[in-house]
Amino acid sequence: MVLGYNHNLKYKGEVFHVQTEDSGVANPHIITLLYRGGVIISSKKTSYSDILKMENLEVVVEELMKEQHKEMMRRLKAGDFDEKAFSFKAQLIENYEIPLLAPEADPMAEIFRSASSPAPASKGGVSLLFDLPLQSEKKDTAPQANNNTPPDSDSKVINLDEAILSFFGPSEK
Repeated sequence: MVLGYNHNLKYKGEVFHVQTEDSGVANPHIITLLYRGGVIISSKKTSYSDILKMENLEVVVEELMKEQHKEMMRRLKAGDFDEKAFSFKAQLIENYEIPLLAPEADPMAEIFRSASSPAPASKGGVSLLFDLPLQSEKKDTAPQANNNTPPDSDSKVINLDEAILSFFGPSEK
C-alpha cells in the first residue's frame, strides 16, 4: 500500500513541493497539494468512495494517486499556477533572520518600577502589570542573502520533466 508521493521541483528558479496522500478507506479520498515556500498554491481532492468494493482497490487507488500527482506537476509546468505562485515573495521561516533588539535602558529598572511610578498601563481595555522596556532596531549594514532552499536540505530538488518521467515513467497521454 502506497501512503503518498512527495517531490521537490525546481520551476522558474523556485522550489515547489508536490505532495499526494491517500486518507484510507475510512475516509476515502486522495489529496494533492502544491506548495511554494511553505504556502499552499493549489490543492485537489478526489473521493473514491464509489469504488470501495472493488477487488483490486489498492492498485486502483495507487494509479489514481499517480495520475493526480502527475497532473499537478503537469499543470505547474504548463504555467497554470504562475499568477498565484509568483504574486507574493515566498520566504521560508527557517531562513528568516529575526533582527535582535537592544534595550535602550536597563530592562530591570523599567520592569521593577518604584512604588511612586504611575499606575499600570492599559492597552485595549486590558490592564498591564508592567510595561516591557522599549527596544530599538539593530542597524545591520550587511546585505542579507536570499536563501530559498527547502528546509529539508537532504531532499533532492529535481527538474520537473525529470520527476514526471523518472518517477512514473513516460506519459501515456
